[in-house]
Amino acid sequence: MPDFLTIYATMQPDKLALIDDRPDGTVLKFTFAELERQANRLAHVLVGLGASKGTKVVWCGQNSVGLVVAIHACRKIGTTAVPLNYRLSDDEATYVTDHCDADIVYVDAEFAPMFERIRSSLPKVRHYVVFDAAAAVAPEGMLAVEPMIAAASDLAPEIVAAETASATMIYTSGTTGKPKGALRSAGNDPSQGAALVALIGYTSDDVYLPTGPLYHSGPGGFMVVGAALGQTVVLQRKFNPEDWLRIVDKYKVSSTFSAPTPIRMICALPSEIKAKYDRSSMKRMIANAAPWSFALKQQYLADFPHDSLWEVYGSTELGVNCVMPPLDQLRKPGSCGVAAPLVDIVLFDDDGNEVVGIGPDHPGELFVRAASVFTEYYKQPEKYMADRRGEFQTVGDIAYRDDEGFFYICDRKKDMVISGGMNIYPAEIEAALEQHPKILEAAVFGVPSDEWGESVHAIVVCRDGETMTEGDVVDHARAALANYKIPRTVSFLAELPKTGSGKILKRELREPYWAGRASRV
Repeated sequence: MPDFLTIYATMQPDKLALIDDRPDGTVLKFTFAELERQANRLAHVLVGLGASKGTKVVWCGQNSVGLVVAIHACRKIGTTAVPLNYRLSDDEATYVTDHCDADIVYVDAEFAPMFERIRSSLPKVRHYVVFDAAAAVAPEGMLAVEPMIAAASDLAPEIVAAETASATMIYTSGTTGKPKGALRSAGNDPSQGAALVALIGYTSDDVYLPTGPLYHSGPGGFMVVGAALGQTVVLQRKFNPEDWLRIVDKYKVSSTFSAPTPIRMICALPSEIKAKYDRSSMKRMIANAAPWSFALKQQYLADFPHDSLWEVYGSTELGVNCVMPPLDQLRKPGSCGVAAPLVDIVLFDDDGNEVVGIGPDHPGELFVRAASVFTEYYKQPEKYMADRRGEFQTVGDIAYRDDEGFFYICDRKKDMVISGGMNIYPAEIEAALEQHPKILEAAVFGVPSDEWGESVHAIVVCRDGETMTEGDVVDHARAALANYKIPRTVSFLAELPKTGSGKILKRELREPYWAGRASRV
C-alpha cells in the first residue's frame, strides 16, 4: 500500500500540507505534492548513505520543515527514527546517540556544533547530515543536505519489505540514572488510533499546531496523526505565547497538543494582548504531558471555546490510555478521564492483587493493555519485563477510580518528576551530583510549583568536613545535565532518612512539601 503522504499528494496535491512560520518573518509553505517530493528526495539521500529498514537515524533540531521532511522520509524507508532532545548536555546526547546504535545523525545547523564536540565519542555514527546550513555549507566532516536533496530523485523510494520494521525510538529519562530507548515497532493494529480519532472528532479540515518541540512524543505524535488525516500542519519554531496566538489567528488553527506550562503563559497574557487575536477556531485542545490544574482549566475555558478542551493521560511507552471529554472537564476535577477506546486498565496493589474498590482509599498501580503499548526498552529487556504483569504494562503511576469509571492519578510509584511537561528521573540527577568530590549522597524529588507543576529539589549530604552552597550544587549540575533537570532549590542535611536495608525514604523527604494536597503530583 502506498505511503499516506503519497496518497494525499495524488488526491489533494495543491492543498497546503506544511507551513513553517518563523519569528524573523520567513514563511515557508509546502503543498502535499511538494512535501511528497521533498520527503522522497531525502529518502533517496538517506538510502544512498546506507540507510535501510531498521537503520537508526537520530534527528535533532527545533521545529522546522527540515524535521518534518525527515520524519516522513524515515517512515517511507522504514528506518528507526530517534528524536534527540536538543536541550541535552553533551554527555547526555553522547549516551543516547551511542546507545541507540545510530548510523546517521540528521541535525539542524544550529546544533551541529554539539556533534562536532562529541563526535570522537561516537564511533558507530558513519554520517552527519546537516540541514538549514547557511549557504548549504556544513562543518568539516559533515554533509550539507540541501545540495544532495536537489540532486536526488523525487520519485517514491522502492524499499524491499522486511518481516519487522522499527518505526520510532524515543528516549525517556532512566530510573537508574541512564535514559531508556522506548522502541515502538511499525505495523501495530491501527484500530485503537482510529477509535481515538473518531472519539475526538478530528477531520481532514483541521489545522494542527504542535505546541511544543517535535522530539516530545505528544506534539510530534499528534502531528503525525494530523498528517495521516491529510490536515495542514503549522510550525512554530520556538514557543512564544503572543506569537502562538498570532499563528492561531492567522491560520485558523483548530487543533493542538500542549503541556500546561505554555497554556498557562498564554492565559496569563494581559487581556488587551489576548483581545488582539481571534481564538474561536480552536476546536481540539489536547491537554497532556503533565496534569493540568483545575484552575488552569478554568483559565483556558475563559479564553477559548468551552467545547474545545480535551485531556488525555498516557506516556511515551504506553500511548494514550485515558480520555477526558469537554463535558466532564469541570464536572470531574482532578480526573484524567475514562479508559480510552480499546484500552484495558487494571489497578494492582503492592502484593499483585487487582484493586476492585473505588475512591481514594483504594489506590493501585495503573497497568495498561493496548495496541499502543511500546515494544521494548532497547537493549534493556529486563527493565521492560520488570514493569509487566501478564499482558499489562505500567510506567509506575498510582491511581484510583470513582463510581463512574473515571481515573485519578494520585501518586507515582517511581520517583519521576514532571516539570513543565518534561519527564525527569531523580536517579539521573543524583548520579550527576554524586560525582562532585564534596558530595557524599543526594536525594532528588519534585516539589509543588505554580508555574511548572513540579520543580526539581535536591537534598545534599556533604562529606565529613566539607561545606557547599546552593550555588555550588547548581553550578556542578549545570555542567552535566540539561537545563530543565537542574535543581531549582537545594537544601542540606547531615544524613538522609533510610530504611533498615539502607533505602532512602523519599516519601518522608517529600511529605512536608506536599502536605495538605489531595494529589502528590
